[in-house]
Amino acid sequence: MSQDTNYDTFAEAYNAENETSLLNAYYERPAMLKLAGQVRGKTILDVGCGGGVLSEELLRRGATVHGFDASQAMLDIARRRLGAQAQLKCADLSEPLPYAENSFDDACASLVLHYLQDWSAPLAELRRVLKPGGRLLISVNHPLLYPLTHQGVQYFKTTRYTDELEFDGQQGSLTYWHRPLHAMSDAFARAGFSIELISEPPYSKDAPDELVPENLKDREAFVSFIFFVLR
Repeated sequence: MSQDTNYDTFAEAYNAENETSLLNAYYERPAMLKLAGQVRGKTILDVGCGGGVLSEELLRRGATVHGFDASQAMLDIARRRLGAQAQLKCADLSEPLPYAENSFDDACASLVLHYLQDWSAPLAELRRVLKPGGRLLISVNHPLLYPLTHQGVQYFKTTRYTDELEFDGQQGSLTYWHRPLHAMSDAFARAGFSIELISEPPYSKDAPDELVPENLKDREAFVSFIFFVLR
C-alpha cells in the first residue's frame, strides 16, 4: 500500500501479536466476524489480509475467500497458514485492484483504510468489485482515538501521525491518517455507498483476564476502533 507503514520489517512479530492480542483477537476480529454474519456459500474479499487470520476463520465458516496485501512478507505468512484454500495476491489498495467487476458478495477491510490519506480511489475500486447489493465491512481507528491519545490536536483536521509500538517484543512504527467522522461518511457517500450500520462494540467476554488492563476490567467497551457496514 502507498503509505508509510512497512509491515515487511516486522511481519512475523506483528502476526504473532495479531493472533493473541486483546485488540485483535478479542476485539476487532470477533466484531468483524459478527458483522459478517452467515458467510457460508459467499465469496468474500479480505482487503489487506495480512497473515490470513481473518481469512482462515471465514474459510472455516464456509466462505470462498480471496485476499490481497501490499506486504509480501505478510502474504508469505498467509500462504503458510492457508495453503491453497484461499486465492491470495500482492496488490495495493491505492491502485486498481486485480479483480473483475461484480466479483464478491462481501469485502472485509480490517484496519486498512486508516493508513491511506485519500479514500476516494480505494472505495471506488472496492465498490467496483462488489456484486450489486454487496457489502463492504470496515474497521478503522475510532475518530476520537487520535484526539484522546495526542492532547491538543485538532479533531476536525485530517492529520498524519505515527505511533511507535511493540509487537511480540519487536519495535514497529504504524503511520495513520486521522479523519473526523463526517469525513469518513462523506467519502462513503461519494463512492456510492450507503451506511447500513455503525458499531462501537465491546471486547469479547472470552478475553483472558491477564490481557485486559486493570482500567478496563470494570467496563465492557473502550475507544479504539469503529466499524461500518456499507452497501
